[in-house]
Amino acid sequence: MPELNHFIFNCLQSFLFGIIQGITEFLPISSTAHLKVIPYFLGLSDPGASITASLQLGSAFAIVFYFRKEISLIIKSFFLTFNHRDFFKDENTKLSTFIFVASIPILILGLLIKLFWPGFSDSQFRGLFSIAIVSIIMSILLALSEIYGEKKKSFRDIKLLDIILLGISQSLAIFPGVSRSGVTLTSALFSGIERSTAARLSFLIGIPAISISGFVELFTLYRTTSVLDLLPTIIGIISSFFSSVVAIDLLLRFLEKNNTYIFIYYRLAFGVFILSTL
Repeated sequence: MPELNHFIFNCLQSFLFGIIQGITEFLPISSTAHLKVIPYFLGLSDPGASITASLQLGSAFAIVFYFRKEISLIIKSFFLTFNHRDFFKDENTKLSTFIFVASIPILILGLLIKLFWPGFSDSQFRGLFSIAIVSIIMSILLALSEIYGEKKKSFRDIKLLDIILLGISQSLAIFPGVSRSGVTLTSALFSGIERSTAARLSFLIGIPAISISGFVELFTLYRTTSVLDLLPTIIGIISSFFSSVVAIDLLLRFLEKNNTYIFIYYRLAFGVFILSTL
């Protein structure tokens, strides 16, 4: 019975972690930070870097589901670019090129860290102090992007340089507390891209990085644990999927008519709260 109770508890805990992941992945407030901080204050075990990354698969599946019609056209356009060699032929071809280019920096940085910094997941960057400081810094940067970003560019006005900067900024999301959606949204606003387009871009360019990271860590867990022990993580991925779909829809609707100051205040308060408890 104790083993059964422990298993049920792990399933419920993973279900909660999945909801946290799904909601915070797309709101610009850092899913990794919340998966570290919330369990700490609830007295739960730290899910760790591997499970945290695995839960992101639910978010990746949610993006694919939510934008399934667009993504189908993007994939077709991506392969067609190799035939006609025109990487900006139409909107879908342009978007496929943007996703490819923006994914390069974070994949390279992630690979380098995996190869040359094996202890990164247990480093001070996953500590509460680091997360608090990074959260405060990111709230300030997002505020500055709201103040100084022109927010006039529609998709057709976006240049390749904007996407390169977006890709570089996305790579910083490897550090807990940065927030992938938050840093890409900040970069897009600084580039003058209007909010709803910036959010849409942020979601789409994240698919390769989130998916690859999630599958690598899930495969690692599969090799080191039994199928039964993997079940709680699968439950977390499922709850992450459904909460992610809700978060994507809410954020897109919200940014059509509102600014990001609510997230700026939240991130600032989140960082200050953590520091006050240390």
